[in-house]
Amino acid sequence: MDIKYDYEAIVIGSGFGGSISTCRLAKKWPAKVMLLERGKRYPMGSFPRSPRGMANNFWNLLPEKRNRPQNIADKETHGMFDIRNFEHIDALVSAGLGGGSLIYANVFLQPPDEVFDQSWPETSKKEALQPYYEVSKKVLGARPIPQGDDPRRQVIRTGLFQEFAKADGRESQLLDINVFFGNDFNNPTEIGVQEKNRYGALQTSCVYCAECDLGCNTQSKNSLDLNYLHVAETRYKAAIKTEVLGEKIVPLDAQGNENLAASGEFGYRVYWQDLNDGHAQHSAVTRRVVVSAGTLGSNELLMRCRDVYKTLPNISQKLGQHFSGNGDFLSFVIDGDKPADPNYGPVITQGTDYNLFKNFNRDHAFILEDASYPNFAAWYTEGLKPGFSHFNAFIRTAKLAIARFIQGITNGQIGYAFNELLKGDLSYTSSVLLCMGIDKSNGVMELNDDGFLHVKWPYKDSMSLYQTILDMGNRFKEWSGGKAFIPLPNWLWPMKSNITVHSLGGCRLANDPAEGVTSAAVDTFGQVFGYTGLYVADGALLPTAVGANPVATICALSERVAEGITGIKPDADL
Repeated sequence: MDIKYDYEAIVIGSGFGGSISTCRLAKKWPAKVMLLERGKRYPMGSFPRSPRGMANNFWNLLPEKRNRPQNIADKETHGMFDIRNFEHIDALVSAGLGGGSLIYANVFLQPPDEVFDQSWPETSKKEALQPYYEVSKKVLGARPIPQGDDPRRQVIRTGLFQEFAKADGRESQLLDINVFFGNDFNNPTEIGVQEKNRYGALQTSCVYCAECDLGCNTQSKNSLDLNYLHVAETRYKAAIKTEVLGEKIVPLDAQGNENLAASGEFGYRVYWQDLNDGHAQHSAVTRRVVVSAGTLGSNELLMRCRDVYKTLPNISQKLGQHFSGNGDFLSFVIDGDKPADPNYGPVITQGTDYNLFKNFNRDHAFILEDASYPNFAAWYTEGLKPGFSHFNAFIRTAKLAIARFIQGITNGQIGYAFNELLKGDLSYTSSVLLCMGIDKSNGVMELNDDGFLHVKWPYKDSMSLYQTILDMGNRFKEWSGGKAFIPLPNWLWPMKSNITVHSLGGCRLANDPAEGVTSAAVDTFGQVFGYTGLYVADGALLPTAVGANPVATICALSERVAEGITGIKPDADL
């Protein structure tokens, strides 16, 4: 009998790999590709900013039994921020149409050649990936922040980090960022002016609000819903389903029946849950599947299919090995004597090289990037200033605010109180240090007793990197006259837990299943060993940390996976 396929391809997840796959495959098979995304759509102006909205903008599904704040612990929420707590490392990932592109720091940066020298197959080394880096960079509109005489385009912290680099004997460069400053790179559009991008999606020339990591309400961030996904849906009629959770992948036999012994040559039935309909289960039949649920999601889904549902029993036992947090390390230098103004501009503008691009040193290589945080968070920072006199100012302000409503006193008195409370410019003179480097990439992902993902991170093995970063942070404090250098509190003893926003690995590319999970051969690039037509396209493919922000490499690998599936060389016109 002939199998009736609902789709030529089903893509699970809409991050960089999933969006690229959806667009490229839908171009090959218009109206015959479906994307499943667990999160919501976020049109312009829809990202929460109120305290209540932010507090509830987290991901929580009760069956997963995760440790959650009290306000959401007992209810299901489909918010954008998904925080995972693991052994010696926590991870932040995004749920929403566009995946991590909704909250990432925009940087598009190729790693140095030396990164690919260990554990990367020849077909996935930098030279082989170069055409794919170039085309994805064009699609995402990567470029440095515009320079010029307009004072509104001057980002103070950029200069601060450049000065520190010089003082520390290092090189700083403006980084290419995926932010919209207009379609003409040489003549940026006025700040705040809207126009359609080259793919027909409406965007706003960046307003320098420093809210990139919370979702850009002006659509100034070149997130995937404004390029790859926009074209996939509007031009190639891809079916995009949101708030649905990919659950299970089952291979079919020649008659179209589910057969756990089959290897995918006759396609798959994919099951998903509708999260807005009581987790009702639905399914569809497809010739091929691309798993792009992010490193954590892709590993968890494939592990559950192999070990819980037993539908994909032949996946390599290397699945879940070689987890990396890409050397992520976030810290702060508080109250320096130089202006930093971390509440203005795109969230990252420059990178300072520490033995990553020049004089490569694998045990100590990292890049230092300036980071920002939103204005409304600065108000909270100012409210936390220590000191008895400042505490008195806080009490006075609070009393006046209450009196304003109870006794009807004038706004002027409150204004003077706020002036006293906020004087000193703590937020204006504090710096956020974001580092990424070459960690040992030797974490292990596995399923816990409830059948959900858990990560074990041997942080001690990467202490040479972390200590080098800590030493740099202390030098930054001394140079800037800061009162303190503070890593994230979870790094402090006895917790010694890091946090990553760049989870990588677990489905690493390799030449055979004894070395990895997915094929590095040109004709089957990204295909899961043992299963025809089952692919992975996201950060899970990376064999090691890359040090640089990994988006560029994830995009390049995903473009190559898509080319292998479709036979069409990618181009920036989509």
